[in-house]
Amino acid sequence: MPTLETTVNGIKFPNPFVIGSGPPGTNARVICRSFADGWGASSAKTVSLDASKVINVAPRYGRLKDNSGEPYGWENIELISTMSFDQWIDEYKRVKDAYPDNVLIASIMEEFNKDAWFEIIQRCEAAGVDMFECNFSCPHGLPERKMGAAMGEDPHVLSEVCGWVRAATKKPVWAKMTPNVTRIEDPSRACLAAGIDGITAINTIRSVIGVDLETLRPMPTVEGYSTPGGYSCKAVKPIALRMNMEIATLIRDEFPGRTLSGLGGIETGEDAAEFFLLGADTVQVCTGVMKHGYKLVETMKEQLLAFMEKHGFETIDDFKGKALPYFTTHADLVRRQAEAKAEKAEAKAKQNGGITTDENWDGDDFVKQSDDLVG
Repeated sequence: MPTLETTVNGIKFPNPFVIGSGPPGTNARVICRSFADGWGASSAKTVSLDASKVINVAPRYGRLKDNSGEPYGWENIELISTMSFDQWIDEYKRVKDAYPDNVLIASIMEEFNKDAWFEIIQRCEAAGVDMFECNFSCPHGLPERKMGAAMGEDPHVLSEVCGWVRAATKKPVWAKMTPNVTRIEDPSRACLAAGIDGITAINTIRSVIGVDLETLRPMPTVEGYSTPGGYSCKAVKPIALRMNMEIATLIRDEFPGRTLSGLGGIETGEDAAEFFLLGADTVQVCTGVMKHGYKLVETMKEQLLAFMEKHGFETIDDFKGKALPYFTTHADLVRRQAEAKAEKAEAKAKQNGGITTDENWDGDDFVKQSDDLVG
């Protein structure tokens, strides 16, 4: 009988489905709701020590829809939590008191300041969180403070900050990567080399959702103006899968034992299975919850268990990374195809008695070759 229970970085997850940091984990009330509906873990909305500079606007979402009206692309210009850090400490305690067996992840983001990182980690840890996720990837919020993606784009800065984080806690730490880089392996390697336990990938892709052809203003429009935001939803899944494959390969080759939490366009159990096959240990969903609600996890769990039963897998580890060995270079694909064609031609020739052209006739085997061509 397949099971979705899994252990990652020494922590037991009731199932591998994690609420991705964002609006679905914006306070204790909604986090508890997600646990009640069956999610295994929640990465709470990102916090910082000083929320006074965090001010959201409305509207702050933009959506692209298919012909049926379902969103396939979603942009947000939402910032990290506007709730005070002191209040978040109480929220963490409320969640752990109500759901001690579910995994609560504190998503944290700070400036390039060692003391600030130590303080935020130690106070969150005292509140009972199970692990940390460092937000090095928010694509549009607080770049003037060198936070989020502004920090995550620089492997040298990441190396130093992750060293601080590693020294500040013995609890597991994931680093959430920005996709807005040329090579996702470079910042991931810097984090892992500094001792971080795992990587989360990907955060949203920096984007402009579109321009209103009536008003001629970019969207979402706030008082006639806009700003580039973060793109998510089903449209980003192929990019997320590619980057997960690259990170999983890096982990396999250079950092065995480290972990990967995959996200980007996941809305079904089959989507999740693809991420596991490419090396993920857990999967996260944010925009999918905003589209379908917290009960989406019930369907995803059923679909993933059905996939596992179909293939005879008992645990996530049974098929984690099974697709990775089948990635290679384009030159190798050309070689493999040429060899396959040659093998097929040889087999066909043997089936036809070895004679496909006049040059193949042989005097010593002339009678046998003739017999082989009899229909």
